[in-house]
Amino acid sequence: MRMPNPREVLELIERMRCISNDGERRALIDYLGAVDRPTVLSFLNAHGLNVCMGSDAALAAFASSDVLLRDGIGLQAVLPVLGRPAGLNMNGTDFIPLLLKSLAPRSVAIYGTATPWLDRARVVLEAATPHRYADLQHGFHPTEHYIAQARATRPDVILLAMGMPKQEEVATELKRALDHPVLIVNGGAIVDFLAGRFKRAPEAVQRSGLEWAFRLAQEPRRLFRRYCIGAFGFAWSTIRLRRAASLRTRGSGAAAPASTRISPRISQSTIRRSPIQKEL
Repeated sequence: MRMPNPREVLELIERMRCISNDGERRALIDYLGAVDRPTVLSFLNAHGLNVCMGSDAALAAFASSDVLLRDGIGLQAVLPVLGRPAGLNMNGTDFIPLLLKSLAPRSVAIYGTATPWLDRARVVLEAATPHRYADLQHGFHPTEHYIAQARATRPDVILLAMGMPKQEEVATELKRALDHPVLIVNGGAIVDFLAGRFKRAPEAVQRSGLEWAFRLAQEPRRLFRRYCIGAFGFAWSTIRLRRAASLRTRGSGAAAPASTRISPRISQSTIRRSPIQKEL
């Protein structure tokens, strides 16, 4: 397996969409609600960055995303170091429920996690959103199964809940295989949160940027490697990316590229919790 060059990961980071205010967030929701082809929405957090730094296949899967958003405080700290704006924390746990609540009625398929969490999440979503959730598939099928299901049912939205990088790889294959307008959302643990399998941190903890610690306390065996050992990998990744950015800037004799969406002063506040999350 080829290890990506840091410059390639830097290019992925530079493709992230910076959302700096409520108006830009609203415009993004409007765009995602009017896609005319298979379109992939993904979220990049510190763990995702580590995955991309270590796997060419994972990097390619993330790079196939049409919209890539910043998720979490790890990237919030790194982006300014790389000359990029951090913008709002567009974490999927908050943004995906907001997106689903904001869209006009659609047919939604959920591929991922396991029963009974799929059924419990559907009950919550049907009560809080106007959509029809007709196709629920656990997250342990081969990719071909999800492609066949999506071709047969032709949903307007596909919510993937398989974890990184499997869901991004499945999303890439769905995007290639489908021929109808569909929004494919890489949701990670969102279905488990909605189903009540895992609890969200108290809002004060979320605002402090320590939700990762709350999650680690709930799932220490599964998340220790990601959050504790992964922190060292993330620090090393940051050093390598900063070096790559510096070398490129010196080589070109130009300043680091500016974001396509930079406001004079980027707010560091996070998205307010959606009504769906407040019900849990």
